Amino acid sequence: MIIIKLAILISIFGISVLLGLAIANKYKGRVIDLKNIRNSLNILETKIKYTYDPLPRIFETLSNSFSNGIGEIFKTAKDKMEELSAGEAWKIAIETSNTNMNSEDLSVLKNFDKLLGKTNVEGQLSEIELLKRFIDTQIKKAEEEQYKNERLYKNLGMIVGLAIVIILV
Repeated sequence: MIIIKLAILISIFGISVLLGLAIANKYKGRVIDLKNIRNSLNILETKIKYTYDPLPRIFETLSNSFSNGIGEIFKTAKDKMEELSAGEAWKIAIETSNTNMNSEDLSVLKNFDKLLGKTNVEGQLSEIELLKRFIDTQIKKAEEEQYKNERLYKNLGMIVGLAIVIILV
């Protein structure tokens, strides 16, 4: 009977710690996703500026360059461009993306659809530059949130687990 109770208490503690780690990793994941978006925008800007490749080809390259949710955004957008405009495809890709970005990040990325594929090269490059500046600001905010909250949630998971174990003992 004591072994079963001990196993349950260890399980409760372990689950609490894992929940704390999962919440803490969301903050880390947001920073990584934003940095990947920033890198993808640099590549997009370079490809538009120097190669004059069509957007579906550029998006295919970007989807192969990033293996996480960011790559999926570009893959979905490329696939949707076969039947929709570039802007509509981008908006759908952002809405269906599975990333750690928050609603503010996604909202601004969605607004990128307004000029995507609709203006000349210079117009698209200026829109990308504006989006990169916003992403830089969001990266700074995300890093501050990560610094402030990552340790908090890791410790909170452990403390809550210990409190539950102590109460049940």
